[in-house]
Amino acid sequence: MPYQLKDAGPNLRERMYFPEVILGVGTLMKQFLRNFFFGREKDPDVLARPRNLSQNATLQYPEERAPYPPGYRGLHRLVPREDGNPRCVACYMCATVCPAQCIYIEAGEYPDDPIEKYPVKFVIDELRCVVCGFCVEACPKDAIRMDTGEHAPPSYTRAAQIWDETRLLRGAPVSYQYDPWLRRGSPSIPPEKLEEMRARAKPFPANATDEYAQTPGFSVRALAAEAKELAQGARK
Repeated sequence: MPYQLKDAGPNLRERMYFPEVILGVGTLMKQFLRNFFFGREKDPDVLARPRNLSQNATLQYPEERAPYPPGYRGLHRLVPREDGNPRCVACYMCATVCPAQCIYIEAGEYPDDPIEKYPVKFVIDELRCVVCGFCVEACPKDAIRMDTGEHAPPSYTRAAQIWDETRLLRGAPVSYQYDPWLRRGSPSIPPEKLEEMRARAKPFPANATDEYAQTPGFSVRALAAEAKELAQGARK
């Protein structure tokens, strides 16, 4: 329920300005002396920070770095298969749904498999990306994720922010039981490697809650419950 504010003009003390100036300088000096004599708080989480005399949460970057939260949308990555090829089937769904139009894809076919497609070129312009996560949500093959926990590194040129498939393809390989190349087989994958990939395959996650549906283990409800517990603990 919103609280009511009194719509009243400044009183005599406030119109004189000098008491308010002295009050502001006093608040500034109190905070300065508190941080100067009692050190600083290294925990950047306001809710988890102890309510002691020091409320300064400055981090000595880059020696000290605040960890990103689990839901942080980091740099994109193309998820590889067990054989090292990208899971992407060049369906253009991520490029179509992207509101910034920062994804460019050129599709190609494997020479020995006219059914399966793969991205000959997959480019993301990180300068144009608005970090919305729509590409992750739209991908039907869990081929693109934003779970790297990294932000775009600084650069002196625009060309350095154009990430192609060679830079994007990284991270742990993923195989699901209903992957088409595992169910029908693929001439581009050796038989022994195909059996190994089938053995490693796992069922597709069914506990999706938001745009991070393709990232197993992520739960928005769990993060919200954790934040609520921290807030309740800070009030006690």
